[in-house]
Parts: sequence; C-alpha cells; structure tokens
Amino acid sequence: MTSTLQTSRSIRSNRGDRSARASFTSDSPLPENQFLAAISQERQRSERSKKPFLLMLAELSPLPEIASRIQLVNRTIDVVRNSIRATDVIGWHQHEQVLGVIFTELGDADKDTALAALKTRMGKVLQGDSERLSEAAAKLSFHWFPEEVAPPGGSLDLSVYPEYQRQAQTKKMARSIKRGLDILASSLILLLLSWLLLAIVILIKVTSKGPALFRQGRIGQRGKQFTFLKFRSMRVNNDAAIHKEYVTRFISGKTDLPSGAKEIFKITNDPRVTPVGRFLRKTSLDELPQLINVLKGEMSLIGPRPPLPYEFECYDLWHRRRVLEVKPGITGLWQVSGRSRTSFDEMVRLDLHYTRNWSLWLDFKILLVTPRAVLSGDGAY
Repeated sequence: MTSTLQTSRSIRSNRGDRSARASFTSDSPLPENQFLAAISQERQRSERSKKPFLLMLAELSPLPEIASRIQLVNRTIDVVRNSIRATDVIGWHQHEQVLGVIFTELGDADKDTALAALKTRMGKVLQGDSERLSEAAAKLSFHWFPEEVAPPGGSLDLSVYPEYQRQAQTKKMARSIKRGLDILASSLILLLLSWLLLAIVILIKVTSKGPALFRQGRIGQRGKQFTFLKFRSMRVNNDAAIHKEYVTRFISGKTDLPSGAKEIFKITNDPRVTPVGRFLRKTSLDELPQLINVLKGEMSLIGPRPPLPYEFECYDLWHRRRVLEVKPGITGLWQVSGRSRTSFDEMVRLDLHYTRNWSLWLDFKILLVTPRAVLSGDGAY
C-alpha cells in the first residue's frame, strides 16, 4: 500500500498512462457532473476487471465569512492535490460542498490495510496543516468498491452509484405517483379478493401441516433485507439446500443442461412442493400475500424479482445493479418476457433495462400483459 500513498511529486515522473488520464490532471478539481461520471466509469471498469478502487469524500464546513471559506477551500484543494498520485482523480462530488478523490490502481492491497493507511494519511494531511484545514474539511468518509455483500438490515453504498441517485431525483414526482397507485391498487385487490385469500388459507391448512403463510428474508431496494410473504407451497421443515445448490450452479452457468435445452430459473418437479402448492405456483396465487409487502412499502406491484440472500451472495458485481434503484415487484418485465425460461444473465439484463427506462407508462404496459402471462402459466413451477 506504500505506493498508493506516495505523493504526486514522486509519481509524476512516471507518465505511462498520461494521455489516458490527461483530463484528470488539471489544476482545478473536476466539475460535479464530470466527477460523478468518473465515479460511474471507474465502478463499471471495476465491475469488469474486479480491481478495487477507493472513493474519499471530504465534506466542507460552512463558514460565516465568504472570504475565509474561499481561502480554506482553495487551500484544501491544494493540499489534497499534492498528496495524491497523478493516476488519482480529484473533483467535486457536490459543488463547493463535498470534495472527492478517486484512488485508482490499488493493486493487490488488502482492503483493511489500505483503508487504515489512507485514513491516517489524509487525516494528518488535512488536520495537520498550519492553516487549520480541519475547519474546512469537517468530515472525511471512505467508500471501497467492490464493497462486501450487505448484511441483513444493511444496504449497498450509493456513493459509488451516483447515476442512480440522480435518476431518483429527476423522477421523484413520478415515483410518488407510483407509490400512491401501489397503495390504492393493493388495498383494493386485498379487499376484493379477501374471500379467495381465506379459501386458500383453509385449503393449505386442511391439506398439510404448518402455517398458511411462508415468511422468508429477501433482498430489496438498495440491498436492504426485508421479510417476504407468500402462501406456503412446500412442506414444513424442508431442506433449502436443494434450491441453494441449484441457484448457485444456475447463476454461475453450471446447470449441466442437455444440449439444446432451455435454462429454467426454478426447479421443476421439486419434491418439497405439496399438490396444493403446485397449483398455487402454477397460477401464481401463492404471490398474493406480497400485496401486504406492497402496502408496507417494501415492494411495488411492478419491479424486479427480490433475490434470496444466498442468491445475492453469488451475484457478479454488475448483477447487484438490479436491486439498487427500484423496489422489487410482484410482477415485472422478466415475468412477462419469458419468466423462468430465460437465463439468469438475460433476466438481469431485463431488470436493468426496466430500471434504466422506467416510467409510469412502462408499468402500465407490463400490468396489461401480466394476466396473459399468469393464465398461460408458462415458466411457473
């Protein structure tokens, strides 16, 4: 990690990648738009190469005197610039409020060692300056990518996904409308189908032992875990190892399918499923309790399928983007575009297409074709 912390003066003698980084070595920090684009580009590069990078953010304190603030901000920029390498990128994460540095080319540095070294180094650089730069740099935060899989109750670090934050801001009104429609529609459906829900509960209870509802931890928006509800379609106390092994092999592309066979995201002829459960799955009636998740704000009527924690652990880095911006849904583009008969990567691409192109009109079109997908039962097991 010693090379990571060398000053720019000692490193600028080596300009092997000077032309590639020319736009990042000017005296002034990158403007906000360009710096956020640089973060997104570096993350996508890391997703492909699996090489880590580190984002440091310095939140600048507001000072009552404009002249003093300008002086301290300029001094902070000079000190930070002279303490990083030519390959690192400095810019505004928030214009004149949060200064950022992207530390690239970390090599094989251990995460904990690299973070500790950089925190100590940059803390001394800022707080040890004779002009009391600690007054300007009030708070330092460090964001490592790829971050570890989010634990239960945790969430992915959005600082390295700036494009998603901006999309959320630009579509704030539309998302408020979507939330209102989710509440209205799920309430009406629960009310109108209350007789059917009661009938399914009775049918499950009289045909197999155990509760009618099945509760399971799932990964929701931004990687945060929530309790997912379904009508129970399996026998109680069954072993999840069968599904876990299958999903692990499927995501990694090792399903050992016969030549010409289609990939299926669900296990067919699962021995753990009850006869009633098989009917509920075929008709998608087992999904109805998720309307409660919609009312609670954990899900939406339309969105990507929420993965299980052990599925999420198997994800490649780019797969994680499917659970970032939007809430998981009961139905979605994947469900109406082949459902279980698409490969895992194809499913993720459909989800990413949905998140990039989301609109109320797209939700409406998906909702219109959902009944046909449910009635056909294609891909449901």
